[in-house]
Amino acid sequence: MKKNIFVVGLDEHNHAALRALPDADQYDFHQLLIPEELQKGTISVPDLLDKAQRQLDTFNGSIDAIVGYWDFPVSMMVPILCDRFGLRSADLEAVVKCEHKYWSRLEQEKVIDEHPAFALLDLDDEHTTLPDHVAYPAWIKPIKSHSSEGAHYVENDEQLQAALELERQEVGRLGGPFGDILAMLDLPAEIAGIGGSACLVEEAATGNQVTVEGFSRAGRIEVYGVIDSISYREAPSFLRYQYPSRVPARIKDYMAEVSRKVILAVGLTNSTFNIEYFWNPETGRLRLLEVNARHSQSHATLFEMVDGVSNHKCMIDVALDRDPVLTRDEGMYGHAAKWFLRRFSDGVVHRVPAPEEIVELEQKIPGTLVEVTVDEGARLSEGFGEDSYSYVLAQIFTGGRDEAELIEKYDQCVEALKFEIEDRQEGV
Repeated sequence: MKKNIFVVGLDEHNHAALRALPDADQYDFHQLLIPEELQKGTISVPDLLDKAQRQLDTFNGSIDAIVGYWDFPVSMMVPILCDRFGLRSADLEAVVKCEHKYWSRLEQEKVIDEHPAFALLDLDDEHTTLPDHVAYPAWIKPIKSHSSEGAHYVENDEQLQAALELERQEVGRLGGPFGDILAMLDLPAEIAGIGGSACLVEEAATGNQVTVEGFSRAGRIEVYGVIDSISYREAPSFLRYQYPSRVPARIKDYMAEVSRKVILAVGLTNSTFNIEYFWNPETGRLRLLEVNARHSQSHATLFEMVDGVSNHKCMIDVALDRDPVLTRDEGMYGHAAKWFLRRFSDGVVHRVPAPEEIVELEQKIPGTLVEVTVDEGARLSEGFGEDSYSYVLAQIFTGGRDEAELIEKYDQCVEALKFEIEDRQEGV
């Protein structure tokens, strides 16, 4: 009998990656809620949980696992639903300790030194200033967000005040629903009084941004991959994720050891995870950026291209209480990248590449996969989940023998993809 695995927010791209797993014939994957209702607009966690519960209650068959690879609210809905159905999953409090940015910092400073100076900021105080122990440049961010939503880079007091004004408008979209999650826990005093819509300031780190992926199960905390996050030169927005990472092996080992300490400290088990770092090769300084109690679906195709199996395999194995067996270098390519084709100003989309154009391009350039992320007629600034600086038009995956081939294939794709976008100032 096939095992029934419910995937919260299952989407077409990742469904294909799941069906490509070497043991996929043993599973039936079922969509539990659609990505749009989980990621766009103002969400209601209780309503989403109720809807998911009704779907599961009416399913005529065994429910063998409930999993997810998206950020909030999915990362926190999974342990809640698994607890209701007696399934293997991480503990909700451990997940929140990872992803509540302030609580996570408090836990980190108990066991590691590789974190930036940080502090809470009072959004109700119109005269809030940078705390004495935090220096510019810095990042202002909600205690709960995803995809850099609500994150603002500041270099002086004037920019700080402007960023705080924006935060007052933005923080409630996810802060309110996050408060619903916090209400389910017995919180320590230093967290209980904050609520879900607080704001954090952290000193900006410098260097190369790198993500560590791993899993925690039955006392085993293992890192299985390290990925580079490479930004555009003109803005702090990701240009591409690249696997495997270019950082030295000793730094990979260093990040793995720091990661184990943090995952052990927060008590995360029965879960995949990814932890983002900045490593400065000039100073040798390592700074932990954030902890996510899930693997990254953005990296799935990269692992498949290079190692032969996507990182979804670890998610499935852990959910089914099996020790993950990892593969290395068994894919078709030595290197792989996920690129973000961005526009850095607002506009209205009048044309996107047609499906037949995409198919032709992918056939012309082997080792590429193109996903257009905007629709004709859409206004870019009305989308959700973007950073504060840009709008993603397409995601482009490339596999190649080396970094140079990755870049060459991406450039060919950019030249071939024809978008027509009318300039439009934000607010007009």
